[in-house]
Amino acid sequence: MSQIDLAWGGGPSGRYEALAAPFRPLFKSIREGAVSRDVERRLPYDEIKALRDAGFTSVRVSRDFGGAAANLPELFNLLIELSEADSNVTNSVRAHFGFTEDVVNSPDPERRELWLRRIGAKTFFGNGHSEIGDAKLQAFSTTVSSKGGQLILNGKKYYTTGTLFADWINVAAQHENGDPVSVVVSRHSPGVEVLDDWDGFGQALTASGTALFKDVPVEGNRVVEVAERFKYSNPFYQLFHLATLAGIARAAANDVAALVRKRTRVFSHGNASSAAADPQILQVIGRVRGNAYAAGAIVLKVAEALQRAHEAQLAGDPDRTAAAIAIAEIELDQSVTVISDLVLEATTIIFDALGASSTARNLGLDRYWRNARTIVTHNPRVYRDRIVGDFAVNGTPPPGQYRIGTP
Repeated sequence: MSQIDLAWGGGPSGRYEALAAPFRPLFKSIREGAVSRDVERRLPYDEIKALRDAGFTSVRVSRDFGGAAANLPELFNLLIELSEADSNVTNSVRAHFGFTEDVVNSPDPERRELWLRRIGAKTFFGNGHSEIGDAKLQAFSTTVSSKGGQLILNGKKYYTTGTLFADWINVAAQHENGDPVSVVVSRHSPGVEVLDDWDGFGQALTASGTALFKDVPVEGNRVVEVAERFKYSNPFYQLFHLATLAGIARAAANDVAALVRKRTRVFSHGNASSAAADPQILQVIGRVRGNAYAAGAIVLKVAEALQRAHEAQLAGDPDRTAAAIAIAEIELDQSVTVISDLVLEATTIIFDALGASSTARNLGLDRYWRNARTIVTHNPRVYRDRIVGDFAVNGTPPPGQYRIGTP
């Protein structure tokens, strides 16, 4: 059935249903194994390979390079559907789509063709950006330096989500000349070690742990100045999280409705002879579903702002690009707290429609709140309302790119 038939609203384009149709059987298969993977802590190697083989990871690439030329609203709607299947898998492909977006927007035709061909050939990318411990706010501890005419990478990264599944790793580092740069290294080079040591209580299957680099050769001796990366990267990466949250809420809504439909036991102080006819239970289901619907609708609205920023960047108009990105940032910031609250509430109150049996591990309902709560911590909402308020009252533009570290 279409998204409209399921009452999740129309897709972001007239061709969306045709674009999504080939992937939906795969999403269904991924969803069927989601609970057992969570309980057994099995990483989604096979699921990510299946997405690659099906062309999902190249969907943003133009047809010339083997992709489907999806626009950004179409991509983010697909991500909601994937997250409805398993939010761990969506989080694991976030770095890949971020690198793809960077390449799609690259002003360097040689770089663009090199990597788009590889992405179209179903190559998969991981990341190495964040650093923990005594990492500095102003500079990366990971470095790029020259050795025998070859640029090499040394350092340690954390939150390297999806990198364990990757062929290539896009790494942010400090060049020996002092500039922050981005480089690509092979996941399989000697000197690369990726550890599955992420121990968060949610999103546990994303391999978001440590990556170590020791004298790793930089592909093609190429560095990209951080300032040259695609300009709307911050709202792009953050919207990825919001799409994941919207998919989690949709999955929770579907599960709780199905469980209430099958429930035969009722409480003596309830309102009907079946849970499916109890108006108070139905009210809970409606609230969960309404929250999921609203979260998805907001994600698609922000994706439209990102599409405008992308088009402005491709047009090569710096003033138009800066204005479009600032608005996309504000639209994103306006959405973070709202979507976070909607999804955290939805994944909490599903249990109010069920009995104590709903806490059984084999149902896996707890994973929705755990995953949502974990994602929300990666998308710090405590600053967002202030940024939006400052814009509304004082016209202050959003801060743009930001990092975390010791001052």
